[in-house]
Amino acid sequence: MKFDVSIMGTALENIGEKAKELSETGVDGIFSAEGPHDVFAPLYLAAAICPNLNSMTNAAIGFPRNPIHLAHSAFDLQRLTKGNFRLGIAPQVSAHIERRFGLEWSSPVERMGDLIEALHAIFATWQNGDALNHEGPYYKHTLMTPMFSPGPLSSGPPPILLGALGPVMTKLAAEKADGLSILPFCSEALLRDSTWPALAEGLERAKKQRNDFEVVCGAIVGLVETEDDRQRVFDGVRALLGFYGSTPGYRRVLASIGQEDLGPLLSQRVREGDFGSLASLVSDQMVQELSVVGNPREVADELSRRFGWLADRVAIFFPAEPSREILAELIDELRSK
Repeated sequence: MKFDVSIMGTALENIGEKAKELSETGVDGIFSAEGPHDVFAPLYLAAAICPNLNSMTNAAIGFPRNPIHLAHSAFDLQRLTKGNFRLGIAPQVSAHIERRFGLEWSSPVERMGDLIEALHAIFATWQNGDALNHEGPYYKHTLMTPMFSPGPLSSGPPPILLGALGPVMTKLAAEKADGLSILPFCSEALLRDSTWPALAEGLERAKKQRNDFEVVCGAIVGLVETEDDRQRVFDGVRALLGFYGSTPGYRRVLASIGQEDLGPLLSQRVREGDFGSLASLVSDQMVQELSVVGNPREVADELSRRFGWLADRVAIFFPAEPSREILAELIDELRSK
């Protein structure tokens, strides 16, 4: 397995320095996520300093963006990183699409399938000179003149990874995308009982080999530097899990660990604006099953055990950013597995 680290918590003006630091610690790559900045912006800044560092959007919300916009950003980053970029896209949940972006939410699986096909068509036009002729149910792209074509990439177009949680979107990823990115808010039980069977079915339906398809498993990790620090790290992870668990679209994750009754309660607290109380509703069991907390050796052991059977890469998100020294220690432990 390879290991990527989030750069979400880093200020834009410090991204280049942070990318250099992470590269020196030995991480395999970095990823950005939707947050206070455009998801592509940090990766442009990182690529200017560390072009050989693998990078990924994990993930860019697909529906608010036109396929042409996504394709241009992806081609530019693939060029800047010398072929080390992966385009991760995801549908998001209906509340964000409708209320944050002000767009219609309908038929997410069919729409996402059309979006991926449109991206592949645009990539083929720019890379191979194919006529652009994508006419799908949601996206139509039939015009591309030389002025607007970035031209072919020596590395080839970037792979497209689809973020999915449920079995239907997971099957779609296997059939139409180049890889699957799994939300960090996920249980081992859900991976084994739902994600893997759906992935295997989709690959078989598409006549794809598992070795030709990339699986990225997200992981929420709390790194403990000293034993005195363990409870503080544990509680920080607890707060993040409470926020994730408040999302109705993620209820299946809670159900997979026997916490299906917790979701509505967390959602109610969010509706009341009581974000501060979310952590108090999250049990120790939930922290243990939906995240990895420990010192570098403990975390490395658990990441290897939990994801080694499925993941090609693990995308690590730290609720509290660890020191450079302890992160390097974690990477060394992971390399020894």
